[in-house]
Amino acid sequence: MPNDQTVFVVDDDQLARESVCAFVESIGIPSESFPSAEDFLEARVQHRAGCLVTDVHMPGMGGLELQERLIRQNTLLPIIVLTARIDVALTVRAIQNGAVTVLEKTCQSDELMDAIRTALAQDANLRRKHEQHQEIGRRIERLTLQERDVMHSMIAGKTNRAIAQQLDIGLRTVELRRQRVFSKMGTNSLADLVRTTVQVMPECGMMAHGN
Repeated sequence: MPNDQTVFVVDDDQLARESVCAFVESIGIPSESFPSAEDFLEARVQHRAGCLVTDVHMPGMGGLELQERLIRQNTLLPIIVLTARIDVALTVRAIQNGAVTVLEKTCQSDELMDAIRTALAQDANLRRKHEQHQEIGRRIERLTLQERDVMHSMIAGKTNRAIAQQLDIGLRTVELRRQRVFSKMGTNSLADLVRTTVQVMPECGMMAHGN
């Protein structure tokens, strides 16, 4: 688990809030607590690494409304929803919106610990993928427009000669641009190039399959 992860606890019940934080810190994980969803949002911590444990029913914005607000903000923070009583409709709504799980406040400590560890692992995985996508995006931005034209044609399965004819350039120019594409993208083969680019440009996968 990354050292910079924090468990954020949002609950208007001070005793419940302090109880969750004490438990979280007892297993060696930092925590921060907030008495309302509004206070949590105002603190602007939702883009930090970790996970969110939130109560459902709170004055003002409830836990599910907070979850949906975070979705609109494109945050990666996994969410564990706590409720005084499990409700099927509530659970379905939370899970469909991506919650790790929905637990009763009276759940066993082992259940909460497992949920938190699952959420933190999910957070680390999502952030790792996000960083990979950003790095691939930066590599693509380093390509010139001419190199991108060649890359798209390569992914579409065109030969160097076909690319030269399509772009009205010399064969040697295609070969040089092809080499620069591999170098700037950090790939060694066409298959590797397709696997890399499809992560941030799904249309490349369709091109590679001739769609």
